[in-house]
Amino acid sequence: MGDNAAVENHHHQVFDVSADMAPAGSTRDDDGRLKRTGTAWTVSAHIIAAVIGPELLSLAWATAQLGWIAGPTALFLFSIVTYYTSTLLADCYRSGNPANGKRNYTYMDAVSSNLGGMKVMICGWTQYLNLFGVAIGYTIAASTSMMAVKRSNCFHASGGKDPCKISSTPYMLAFGAAEILFSQIPDFNQIKWLSIVAVVMSFTYSSIGLGLGIAKVAESGKFNGSLTGISIGTVTETQKVWRSFQALGDIAFAYSYSLILVEIQDTLKSPPSESKTMKKATLISVSVTTLFYVLCGCFGYAAFGDLAPGNLLTGFGFYNPFWVLDIANVAIVVHLVGAYQVYCQPLFAFVEKTAAEWFPDSEFIKKEYRIPTPIPGFSHFRLNLFRLVWRTLFVILTTVISMLMPFFNGVVGILGAFGFGLLTVYFPVEIYIVQKKIPKWSAMWMSLQILSAACLVISIAAVTGSFAGLVEDLKSYKPFKSSY
Repeated sequence: MGDNAAVENHHHQVFDVSADMAPAGSTRDDDGRLKRTGTAWTVSAHIIAAVIGPELLSLAWATAQLGWIAGPTALFLFSIVTYYTSTLLADCYRSGNPANGKRNYTYMDAVSSNLGGMKVMICGWTQYLNLFGVAIGYTIAASTSMMAVKRSNCFHASGGKDPCKISSTPYMLAFGAAEILFSQIPDFNQIKWLSIVAVVMSFTYSSIGLGLGIAKVAESGKFNGSLTGISIGTVTETQKVWRSFQALGDIAFAYSYSLILVEIQDTLKSPPSESKTMKKATLISVSVTTLFYVLCGCFGYAAFGDLAPGNLLTGFGFYNPFWVLDIANVAIVVHLVGAYQVYCQPLFAFVEKTAAEWFPDSEFIKKEYRIPTPIPGFSHFRLNLFRLVWRTLFVILTTVISMLMPFFNGVVGILGAFGFGLLTVYFPVEIYIVQKKIPKWSAMWMSLQILSAACLVISIAAVTGSFAGLVEDLKSYKPFKSSY
């Protein structure tokens, strides 16, 4: 058993330096791990890096489906719900006493130590499927941006005469190859600069998207769009309903990061208690995110009205100045390379931990080979055969699926909506009720249940909307043939 615990300890360190790298006599935290060093700022950077992703660029489309009243309202409401349930979840990092209770290292741990049973299974499946979906969505988004650079340069060279048809397959393969390389870094999140690069990149492309939107509004001198969103006529009535639901799914997906909240909280130093710092970081990061989302969604809609493209930068709303678009698209690709890993690492760690528990004596799974490297700062690389094989296969699988189904925003909407209802709202509420021993039928209990139910209804609506969108896409579909 002692052996098992050691493996468990080693593999939980998703956002932390591995336990076996602790220098002798180093200071340790109350659970015997290396001292955590995270602060409100490093954690805010982690969260912003995970949240502000390319989903931001679909918000103009989502706003266009909902209109000037419902659009911004939805953006604000989702952010408030996300903030509130994140503060509930922050209180559940430690079971029992918030200052020195037993730590939960992952989202799953928090669910199993408070709820147990069937709910752990549901939570696990939802969480890992969601992460798997994110990996596929990011592969598609990255290839779209690479193609946009290629196309805008080709357009520019031909003066707009050449339609510049290109296939996405080689770009997906290139992205996959890069991810195979990066996925071999054992504890990816010990690389502090990664989140910082990701944050800089997000701000780069979101500012460019916002800037171009503002410029277009200024140039035409008017705000496009209507109070009720895309007009019947441009789309049929049923389409409008489905699209509004799908828009809600897109917005929900744009905010969902509770998936990795507990893992990120596990990097915080204490005192002050982790939940205090985490609430501060959540407030900072959700405020920054909401500001950007509302601005990008609204200015994108104001610039394009009903015709707002599904992806602000690649929807070819702007041909010129083409080099600005190129910078933005390159920034997206760089960000996605890192974000892919940030999301996949909890999944990798889970599979590796499970494998080590199933085959405790296997050399293939457990043996680490130290390989000297010429890179300054990395004296040696830890190679593990199981990690090499499994992570490579995982990346290959996500890449192949991306090539098969290149219109993944429908599927991402489905995943995002499911994830939002269950992982962002339902589980945090349930855990909080158990942990704080809130009596049934009390006012607090009732209001939490109402919140939970309302969000579940929104989730189901968004899932149906995205599903309807997917059925539309499937009608005109040839695998491996996606070109733009």
